[in-house]
Amino acid sequence: MVYRLGNKIGEGGCAEVYEWEDGSKIIKLAKPNTIQAALQAELHHSRIAWACGLPVPRPYDLVKVRDRPGIIFERIYGDPILKRFVEKAVEQSRMQQPIDIMHDYVHAKITAQLFHQIHSHSVADMPCQRENIRNDIDRAQYLTQAEKKAVIAELDRLPIKQRLCHGDPNPGNILLRDDDAVIIDWNNASTGNPEADLAEYVIMIRYAILPPHLPSEASVALDATREISIRLFMEEYEKLSGISYRDVEPWIGPVAARKLVADGISEEEKHLLINEIRRRLHIR
Repeated sequence: MVYRLGNKIGEGGCAEVYEWEDGSKIIKLAKPNTIQAALQAELHHSRIAWACGLPVPRPYDLVKVRDRPGIIFERIYGDPILKRFVEKAVEQSRMQQPIDIMHDYVHAKITAQLFHQIHSHSVADMPCQRENIRNDIDRAQYLTQAEKKAVIAELDRLPIKQRLCHGDPNPGNILLRDDDAVIIDWNNASTGNPEADLAEYVIMIRYAILPPHLPSEASVALDATREISIRLFMEEYEKLSGISYRDVEPWIGPVAARKLVADGISEEEKHLLINEIRRRLHIR
């Protein structure tokens, strides 16, 4: 069968996204650094999320186009939270408005509600979150063997849960559509502790270094609102679930360590994470 790609509409570290068929679908085509097995896993996870009734693009099939594997999804028309955040920061800067630190710039409350929806499900036939985290820590090149052993020991002391977790609560993965949100990119999904997803979000907001191609106004706004965004997020999530920041805090060290193997973060951000991990090991 001959497939014809439409316009390219997006790109990430592992894939390029193109229009498909009549525009009601898209295809996520793997880059050379992504094997077909990874796409098969993402398709499987996406189908589970869809079957749970979660706000995700409907997954269709895995196909090959010009010898590149790709997944066909429903096309979602919406803006990533990151795009909305940047536009708001630039607009306020141009209007010479001061940054309102109480404003929910990163839509933290919507994100908390979305993740509570996800974590409300318990599913089978998914990767083990704890095993994934442990394997990533083992692969982290920035830590000594003794440090890895200490962080894994921290992980092993944490309680075990069996809830559906997304694994990558990135503002680029959450699309705002009218008054609701849709979450994409389920390749890191697993069964485990919601607290690990929450720790991932906290770490991302607290330590993220925005790409240099984004306007400087975005970095200024992020720096001014990091901690209030975390507080808004955790207050909303605790109201819905009973899980508080105190429950999330012990997960920050292990999750920070597993993020050291991620391709999508800068060396500067990794060094911030290393300092946080070592600080925690020192005061333990």
